[in-house]
Amino acid sequence: MKTILVPIDFSPITAAVVNEAAALAKAYNAWIMLVTVTTPPIVPNEYGVFPVDVTEIVEASAKTATRQLNAWKQKLKRRRIRCEGRQFTGSTVQVIVEEARTLRADYIVVGSHGHNAVYDLLVGSTTQGVLFKAPCPVLIVPAVRKAGKARKKKT
Repeated sequence: MKTILVPIDFSPITAAVVNEAAALAKAYNAWIMLVTVTTPPIVPNEYGVFPVDVTEIVEASAKTATRQLNAWKQKLKRRRIRCEGRQFTGSTVQVIVEEARTLRADYIVVGSHGHNAVYDLLVGSTTQGVLFKAPCPVLIVPAVRKAGKARKKKT
């Protein structure tokens, strides 16, 4: 049976990512592992940018993520799709790639938020990091464009 790893962050693109993964799971008789990663906040100070001990914030974020993850699991189960879910805390790309290796995932289905190049340069792109480091094929679900921001066709 094939395994599809689906990292989700509960942003507006999550529904599209889960729907694509569900379609792939049905087509390949696969099961889905939903994964969400809570990243500890990084706070700048006079010495540079360092993680700070914000245990309560991380724990609250993890609880919220677990609750939302369970809701997505139930939606998939109602559609008769085999799935599990795991919540992690750490570096998002590293956790996703390691989980793909651990599960021996056949596919990773991930969303693209459609940030601009400056954002990706400064903050980094999870999708890009996963794409370059993944041990299996990666299906990228594009960001949903808002009305009035349609891509111009080249002539």
